[in-house]
Amino acid sequence: MSAILTLDSVSKTFSQGERKGISVLKDISLEIKEHEFFILVGPSGSGKSTLLRIMSGLEREYTGSVVLAPGYNKRDMSFVFQQFALLPWLTVYENIELGLLSRVASEHERAEIVNKELAQFGLERFARSYPKELSGGMRQRVGLARSLAVSPKILFMDEPFSELDSFTAEELRGELLNIWRERGLTVIMVTHIVEEAIELADRIAVFTPRPARVERIYENTLSRPRNRRAEQFFDLADKLYATIKP
Repeated sequence: MSAILTLDSVSKTFSQGERKGISVLKDISLEIKEHEFFILVGPSGSGKSTLLRIMSGLEREYTGSVVLAPGYNKRDMSFVFQQFALLPWLTVYENIELGLLSRVASEHERAEIVNKELAQFGLERFARSYPKELSGGMRQRVGLARSLAVSPKILFMDEPFSELDSFTAEELRGELLNIWRERGLTVIMVTHIVEEAIELADRIAVFTPRPARVERIYENTLSRPRNRRAEQFFDLADKLYATIKP
């Protein structure tokens, strides 16, 4: 597979506020392959989310370069946030539609897309509900639906399941894998849960403590669906835990 996103010597030092002068990333060079599921893990505060924001274009103050492959642009990207990031004054339907307003002029076309995503995530009954009326799992389903409604080719995800109970997170991980395969997405995700990374990822990049560098990238060759009780799963988990430094 060819690279869809290439990072060359990306570094980040905060230049203002309480974190001024703190170096969080140092000379990060990576190639993200087209259609792969790539996950970043590492110690808390090591800059994983900062790098994700740099790759997605949400963070623009850094040194080094981030280059998209020819034929791709910023409109091919979408972002799923840890805290759902739904607008509380909009309904579920309106939240999902939000990103389409500047892209799809026809109200009929927007309705078709939104209804497709509502069906994908089992949200049809909640289309006219507001975020405060939903559980955490349902709110994250809306967040996923909104991000996917714009038909991204690259999906960035910042610890998307960390606020959910284990059963809901497991269910959503399974749905995400199905969507990733069906839609041919490239997914780049941050997690602090080693087992989650092994369950989902094709490759796993382990960060050092701040200022973060890439300590090692692990190829995950376990066949899907991945058995968390398999010996090979435990072996890879042991390697990841040994590489991650506190």
